[in-house]
Amino acid sequence: MTTRRAFIAGFSGAAVWPLGAQAQQPKRLPVVTLLFTAISASEISGPDPTFLPARAFVHELRDLGWIDGRTIVIERRTLGGDPQRASAVFDDLLARGVDVIALGGARWLHDAGLKATKTIPIVTIFQDDPVAAGLIASLARPGGNLTGVAQTTGPAFFGKRLQLLKEIAPTITRTAFVGPRGVLEQDRGYAHPAGVVVIPVPLDVSEQFDAALTTIRRERADALMVAGSAITYGSIRRIVAFAAEERLPAMHPNREFVEAGGLIAYGTSVAGIFRQLARLADRILKGTRTQDLATEQPTKFELMLNAKTANALGLTIPSTLLAQADEVIE
Repeated sequence: MTTRRAFIAGFSGAAVWPLGAQAQQPKRLPVVTLLFTAISASEISGPDPTFLPARAFVHELRDLGWIDGRTIVIERRTLGGDPQRASAVFDDLLARGVDVIALGGARWLHDAGLKATKTIPIVTIFQDDPVAAGLIASLARPGGNLTGVAQTTGPAFFGKRLQLLKEIAPTITRTAFVGPRGVLEQDRGYAHPAGVVVIPVPLDVSEQFDAALTTIRRERADALMVAGSAITYGSIRRIVAFAAEERLPAMHPNREFVEAGGLIAYGTSVAGIFRQLARLADRILKGTRTQDLATEQPTKFELMLNAKTANALGLTIPSTLLAQADEVIE
């Protein structure tokens, strides 16, 4: 016969066992979602993504102690070039309560993110002035759930890029400036080199690409300046091939364009910016509030030249530019 004492002891053991099992449940890993506009899913997957921005972000987090699958979950998402998918993707991220969302940089993507959530921290790359655009309150104190890294330092930066293009191709008079509408608006704030007319060519989404090239031809541009953006970076080879076909001296935003055959680039390091973005995500995961996390500006600009392309265009690179260049591809 089971005694009262044995029954109580057995009952107590049964009651304690589920509590002990519950205490041993694995701790939830923080989730960071890396969201791009148009790149393919295969290029951003794995521990060593082939897409440079994703690789730089993942590797920087790893160096900071955030190991995918062990101390963190790094979720990679892409909209496949379709802005209409943004709302559904953000709704899903909000429902699952991810800890940080890192965006690839398109202005419409920022807008979709801010529309979807005012609580989940978002870090991103700003193509134009985020304060002037009304995205944040100030660089030092963004004031909301959005912060990131600015890709330029303001209108004077675009003036510097156009001046460098004029130095390597002194006879140009009509330069097509291709980029997001916000960047083109910001460009109006500086004086262009004497004798150069700048033709703004909006390119906010992939569907506008063919129309942009048609505009450049129709306006009879004799030079090209490309703004840094998610769309232009994802179309490096197409842009470089177009400039070569039309024999247009072109100023590009990043070294990858020159490595692909572009004439000249002056701008930020894409890998460097995404490493900065990862460091901001790290600080948020460690407790810093997004509203207090200062938006960073570029720490370094690179000047890249392609001597082979210059020769094909019949251009001579001035010694002054050669002296300034971080690298010259022969």
